[in-house]
Amino acid sequence: MRTSQDRILTTHVGSLPRPLELRHLLVAKDKGEPYDRAELERQTRDAVLAIVRRQAATGVDIVNDGEMSKPGYSTYVADRLSGFAGHEPAKARLDTRDHPSFMAAYERMTGANVARRSVCVGPIAVRDREPLNQDIANLRDALAQVSVAEGFMTAASPGLVPVFQNNRHYPSHEAYVEAIAAAMQEEYEAIVEAGFVLQLDCPDLAMAHHTSFQDLNEADFLKRAAFHVEVLNHALRNVPADRCRIHICWGNYEGPHDHDIDFAKVAPILVKAKPMALVVEAANPRHAHEWRVWQDVKLPDDKILIPGVLDTSTNYVEHPELIAERLCRFADLVGRERVIAGSDCGFGTFAGYGKLDPDISFKKLRAMVEGAALASKRLW
Repeated sequence: MRTSQDRILTTHVGSLPRPLELRHLLVAKDKGEPYDRAELERQTRDAVLAIVRRQAATGVDIVNDGEMSKPGYSTYVADRLSGFAGHEPAKARLDTRDHPSFMAAYERMTGANVARRSVCVGPIAVRDREPLNQDIANLRDALAQVSVAEGFMTAASPGLVPVFQNNRHYPSHEAYVEAIAAAMQEEYEAIVEAGFVLQLDCPDLAMAHHTSFQDLNEADFLKRAAFHVEVLNHALRNVPADRCRIHICWGNYEGPHDHDIDFAKVAPILVKAKPMALVVEAANPRHAHEWRVWQDVKLPDDKILIPGVLDTSTNYVEHPELIAERLCRFADLVGRERVIAGSDCGFGTFAGYGKLDPDISFKKLRAMVEGAALASKRLW
């Protein structure tokens, strides 16, 4: 994994805005409607090439495929693993359920989130390896045409899947998560073997407290989060720590977020995860103050931070000076060589849903590049 040696490097969390026609095809497939498979594959290849080129042209150092092939960063696993069927709606989030007028107005702007939330109804195993093979080939081909520091690819962590796909088959939550881990291990290892940095998406360690796992008290939630990290570490037993990174967040949506669990309570669990790089929200109004957590929680010597310096729930473009200020703050705490600039979350978490404008999203990424350059001048 590349780290900041003579300047602050830049990256982002994963999803980027998909082209309109591709979004329509992904949604149709996800809903079980007729679609042209060959056309979907062609448009996905073209979209990956275009999004990698655009990241490179913007100046982003560590790039990915933008999750162009995935209808959702978490729900895509139902197409690759056996044991999933149907759809089950999500629980109302604790912070927004008492604000129906806000939610109605928000949906008018974002569109309805129609992502399929399949249910586990049978044994989980790898069913179709070809989508992963296509993802790897598309990203490898695109990276060959640009000059960047590194490429990464995202994958759902074992603990993330139950946040979106309820269990109706396994005798316990623990058994369900362990079965997911056993099946997803192949994907994790294949991504690293292909030469990419693996990013594990783990909102289950934070967001799930006020969403899918809201029925747990805080102590039981933290116990579950710790278990998820243990299972993840086991699934990564053949993956070097310096070839993977872990992302946690509290939900990539505009809302009160006044039920978010404090990062200070989650951080001691997060630092026990095997991945070398910790990708953490640090820009939005609810969590920007939590940089101070690293004054009390020691970042292990073998880990680096990728703090979010861009809020991915708003079309405001952060000023480069603000981004530089944030990066210098983290560098002062953990060392300049152990900080890479990132975003709070993705810019296109689910296909066909979201409020961020594609062009403004890249304005934000460009501001991050400029802010990282300012911070580098001050730190080196």
